[in-house]
Amino acid sequence: MRPLLLSLLSIFLMASVAMAQVVNVYSYRQTHLIEPLLQEFREETGINYRLLTGAAGGLLERLIREGANSPADVLVTVDAGNLVAAKQAGVLQPVQSEALVQSIPAHYRDEEGYWYGLSARSRVIYYSPDRIDPAKIPTYESLADPDLGKRICVRSSSNIYNQSLVASMIAHHGAEKTEEWVRGLVNNFARQPQDNDTAQIRSVAAGQCDIGIANTYYFGRLMASDSRQDQQVVEKVELLWPNQDDRGAHMNLSGAGVTKSSRNVDAAVKLIEFLASDRAQSVYAEYNNEYPVNPEVPVSGPIKSFGDFKADTLQLSDLERYQAEAVRIMDRAGWR
Repeated sequence: MRPLLLSLLSIFLMASVAMAQVVNVYSYRQTHLIEPLLQEFREETGINYRLLTGAAGGLLERLIREGANSPADVLVTVDAGNLVAAKQAGVLQPVQSEALVQSIPAHYRDEEGYWYGLSARSRVIYYSPDRIDPAKIPTYESLADPDLGKRICVRSSSNIYNQSLVASMIAHHGAEKTEEWVRGLVNNFARQPQDNDTAQIRSVAAGQCDIGIANTYYFGRLMASDSRQDQQVVEKVELLWPNQDDRGAHMNLSGAGVTKSSRNVDAAVKLIEFLASDRAQSVYAEYNNEYPVNPEVPVSGPIKSFGDFKADTLQLSDLERYQAEAVRIMDRAGWR
């Protein structure tokens, strides 16, 4: 009986320790999008969580302000640019995990282990099939063609998604050629940059421009909407995968890192491992209309209808080298 009692006591103590653990999560993701997965994590591991949501920039500012006294263990945010900014600000710490290395391709994680991608999206071209021949806009580079004219809608240069796209162009073409491209792109703007990604797609449908630049999941949301107005937008707009004959479409991601202030690193790593698991990848991608970073997890939800495409495999941690120059180029070129 004694060995059995000791075994039961050991199990009880281990469970008690796990339940006593709490992972504090700072998340750009809205509560209703990430909390179901956090609840599953708690049920599976016995580790509890506290969740604080906010804007990406606001969360980073908070982490910087709180410093070593921050209660945060994990930062969940979107775009490699924001993850790079967090790394550069010194609010993340490198962690190594065989599970994360196995499930996340190298180009979707920081080379030093400061952050790991959780879901992917592409920044693509949307167009009106009634007003433009897609053969005229097969690449990002073609959007700067002077013969195209003032037909493009896009959001502000302050948007991190656009900054990362330009940073990727620097990685592929160098700063000088990228600045030429940005100047040509700006010359083809149909209006001053404004609003969010969804608004660019809506503007194409409304005839305010013929071409828009936006992330794939925004179109997925419109497709999944019950609104007749949203369905009319989808009916009038087509998605184009750029650069399919060369490097592939620009990719970005949402991701997570362990904070430098974390007092519960092991549990924080377990949470990120859980979010990168097959089960979480499937749920995370479906509810957010994004692509799993793990190539073994099937695509689901509305974006499955987008079909197969060639994705750029640029190492996203390389954007760290080019982000600041991208902003300077956009500013010099008049992208406001």
